[in-house]
Amino acid sequence: MQKVLSYPLTVIYYIFFLTTLIIFHPIQWICFNVFGYQAHKKSVDILQWSLMRCGNLLGTRYTFSNTYKIPITQPLIIVANHQSLHDIYPITWYMRKHHPKFISKLELGKGIPSVSYNLRHGGAALIDRKNPRQSLPALMKFGEYIEESRRAAVIFPEGTRSKNGEPKPFQTKGLEILFKKVPSALIVPISINNSWKMYKYGKFPMGIGSHITFTVHEPIKLATFVHKETLIKTIEATIKNNIHP
Repeated sequence: MQKVLSYPLTVIYYIFFLTTLIIFHPIQWICFNVFGYQAHKKSVDILQWSLMRCGNLLGTRYTFSNTYKIPITQPLIIVANHQSLHDIYPITWYMRKHHPKFISKLELGKGIPSVSYNLRHGGAALIDRKNPRQSLPALMKFGEYIEESRRAAVIFPEGTRSKNGEPKPFQTKGLEILFKKVPSALIVPISINNSWKMYKYGKFPMGIGSHITFTVHEPIKLATFVHKETLIKTIEATIKNNIHP
């Protein structure tokens, strides 16, 4: 019965979701080109909130648990597991004071209303995973930008999304580059649960009634760890121990 109900709700959801992206595309353009970064960021923040409201049409709920006072004057490296694209806009909204910037596939930098524009102009790193000669310099430049601007880099070290909630092994290269290029960073591990259930039937129909949770763990000062391999293992264990497939 739930799957049957998901068909009409998915149609309604996609209409609102795509309409939201189309509406915010020119808004972003005007904000960025006329008023600058801060106005563009505010338009992007409102976009993320609006996309969450679209998710509510499917009965999706979002809970973001953070008991820590994270300084806004220090660069962050936000590390999280990855279950679906629905991980992205809640992190952007709830961590908006820290100006989160994502590492994204190069292909997403064009062709998607609002999303591609923000990736190209909002400070994200667009990388070609199959081309180290492009991706490594892009990551290094991204890390330097985060260190200088004191904003937040968001990285999903699994590389690809988990389709059933089971965490995948961390790929360490991206983290190692960020650790080197953002030496003053505070590491913020986040465990994401149930985002994958939005696609439990595939992209159509979508799953309904999901409760997506984000649990922020105790931030770690990068400078306190001499052995970065140990730090990566600590972060990975912290995140995975709080994932419940």
